[in-house]
Amino acid sequence: MITFDEIIKNEDIRTYITRADESLDALGYTEHSFAHVLHTARKAGYILETLGYDPRTVELCKIAAYLHDIGNLVNRSEHSQSGAIMAWSILHDMGCDPSEIATIVTAIGNHDEGTGVPVNAVSAAMILADKADVRRSRVRNRDTTNFDIHDRVNYSVTKSDLRINEDKTEIVLKLTIDTVYSSVLEYFEIFLERMLLCCKAAEKLGMKFRLVINDQPLL
Repeated sequence: MITFDEIIKNEDIRTYITRADESLDALGYTEHSFAHVLHTARKAGYILETLGYDPRTVELCKIAAYLHDIGNLVNRSEHSQSGAIMAWSILHDMGCDPSEIATIVTAIGNHDEGTGVPVNAVSAAMILADKADVRRSRVRNRDTTNFDIHDRVNYSVTKSDLRINEDKTEIVLKLTIDTVYSSVLEYFEIFLERMLLCCKAAEKLGMKFRLVINDQPLL
């Protein structure tokens, strides 16, 4: 069986992630490199592990999360679909079991808020982990006078935490926003579609999604 450790040590995959992020950098996007994909993998694994899913499902979820943005190597447009095709080819060549490839590819192909649907637990956990990764360190542009709205919103987030409550009925994204750089309204302006997808993903896992910004519940 292919392991998460094998995937993160694979030099071909590392090259694809690096070059995909370079393309996004050229387009002015926030960081989508190893910090993002490893964060997404860890948090997606945490979600399924906390909910009692079996270790192999957790492992597949982490693999999918690590690979989820490689499609940006091809183009930002429809990157979830192109990433899914790339992942199929990589995993097939590595000798991964077809049923496990199917689970991973389905999750990758459904993670984008434009077209994605949380069709299973792996895709749901990955969506939540991916969309909750909002933080100052993802902003590449250090000249605050030239920030666009995406820079302002990400830079304004000084603290971010995604946690499942004790009775496992809610998954809560708690953000601390410095309103000097961005208002709460601007956060919703660019991330509302993502938050609605998180609501669907949480529902797929038998929970409700809650958003709390500066200690104020908003969803």
